[in-house]
Amino acid sequence: MSTHDGSTTDLVDLALETARSAGASDADAVYVEWTSGAALVRLGEVETVKMSRERRLGIRCFAGKASAMASTADLTGDAIEPFVRSVVEMASIVAPDPDSGLPPASDLAADAPELALADEAGDSISPDDRVRLATRCEAAALGVDPRLTNSEGAEFSHSGSRIAYGSSTGFRGRYRTTGYGISVAPVATDGDEMQRDSWSDSSRAYARLAEPESVGRIAADRTLRRLNAKKVPTQTIPVVFDPISAASLLRHLASAVCGGALYHRASFLLDKMGEQVASPDVTVIDDGRLEGGLASRPFDGEGLATRRNVVVEDGRLASYLLDSYSARKLGMSSTANASRSVGDAPGASPTNMYMAAGEHSAQDIIRSVDKGLYVTSLSGFGVNGVTGDYSRGAGGLWIENGELTHAVEEVTIAGNLLDMFRNIEMVGSDLEFRAGICAPTLLIGQMMLAGA
Repeated sequence: MSTHDGSTTDLVDLALETARSAGASDADAVYVEWTSGAALVRLGEVETVKMSRERRLGIRCFAGKASAMASTADLTGDAIEPFVRSVVEMASIVAPDPDSGLPPASDLAADAPELALADEAGDSISPDDRVRLATRCEAAALGVDPRLTNSEGAEFSHSGSRIAYGSSTGFRGRYRTTGYGISVAPVATDGDEMQRDSWSDSSRAYARLAEPESVGRIAADRTLRRLNAKKVPTQTIPVVFDPISAASLLRHLASAVCGGALYHRASFLLDKMGEQVASPDVTVIDDGRLEGGLASRPFDGEGLATRRNVVVEDGRLASYLLDSYSARKLGMSSTANASRSVGDAPGASPTNMYMAAGEHSAQDIIRSVDKGLYVTSLSGFGVNGVTGDYSRGAGGLWIENGELTHAVEEVTIAGNLLDMFRNIEMVGSDLEFRAGICAPTLLIGQMMLAGA
């Protein structure tokens, strides 16, 4: 685990000691310090340069099975003690919940791997450097083709955080993270038609971030291929999801396997443990200790050691993602997936969730389709997490005889998520860890397309 000045742990200790002296039966506290900087450039001109810093302390206090929580940005010693005492007082008047409580001390993390979460290189990136990197990205995008006549801007950002957590069960832990990002959204014009698209990259380490020119060129290509879209008729067809749109399908699955949706009985995967919920070609993993992962951390929001959970194995549902509270509600064990904001109670959420790469290149998947849609963008919110019913606006490229032909927009694709996952016929080899939830190119054998 990263080592730095003791102030982060000292604040947590002070909060917990105050909670105990005020009569709390148990307590846990989290301290987070955020720093961020960004530069936004549009058409070569600087639009925004931002820098910010914030520090907050959150505490959860228990009075038996009742609890209360709050956070504060006033971190002086004179302010923390009355703040904590007020939270203890709130806990004493809240109705008890039989499933509340901290995880047992025996379950807490005993190790603290580094996981390559922080990169000091960002400390030397000045505001001028951020402007130059964003400018290079936008210039590369607009230089690809004369039809790229406008831009919604390019941005370079850098962020960092220090996180400390402790509980009355004796756990103390801390770590540091950094994040780097670059993005651009060019606009293409062809006659009266205008189209926009974007591309971005993000990484924990500055050296692993894509070159600005590469991001710009990809954004330009994605924008240009949207021009001259043609209508297609309503029909049932194979649908290929590019990695960005495929990741959105995985986000729906992530929501369905997290504890809150399950104990509220609001998940299309409720009571399906061990059942075939996807094609045998599909394996989904949630790995909180993926080195350099954008959602990695050495311990979860309750101090449990993060780990690699196989959620779907060869198409069968193998694990839910649970924090301690949802695990108690469901009569199961935590999977160390507790996450929390500073002032809220923990809840279950994914870490680095991804669909394992398959054996097929994206080109081979497209070539396998006689007539279908290659989806590159999705819109709308027509997904029912309880039933799995799925209906979203889509855009992309039409596939004819295994070749990408013309752009398609203003169509709707519909199905049911369970059927869609079970009907995955090919899984791509092009998995890239560019976000917290990632997937390769996917081919779903049959979906309804509502078009012209």
